[in-house]
Amino acid sequence: MAITGECFCGEVTYRVDGTLKDGRSCHCSRCRKLFNAQASAVAFVEPEQFKWTSGESLLTSYTNQQGYGVKFCKKCGSTLCTVHNDQVLQVTLGCVNGNPEIEIGQHIYVGSKARWEVMPEGISQFEAAPSK
Repeated sequence: MAITGECFCGEVTYRVDGTLKDGRSCHCSRCRKLFNAQASAVAFVEPEQFKWTSGESLLTSYTNQQGYGVKFCKKCGSTLCTVHNDQVLQVTLGCVNGNPEIEIGQHIYVGSKARWEVMPEGISQFEAAPSK
């Protein structure tokens, strides 16, 4: 069964013909600013299983010098995915429609989380990135 997602205004839509993997939440200061929240919530996709289905012309992106970045809707501002060298790596879980049947399994960079954020007990946390 395909997974679909869309931005807040509904103009940009996508489809994933596969499963989402490795749900994680990053609590670093950069992700807080990028996602305008206490943390990001993303899951990995296989790039060949991801397809924009409408509104691709409404996408804009921010990419750093290493080729990592995000794509978001020019109209409503929703951050839809992360990219590397313009290839989709992760989708933001807040833009996924329905139940993607995935949970956040890792909370990363909690060593730099906002002082006002309280982490729940019993979750997998990493001060920085988890070692592979």
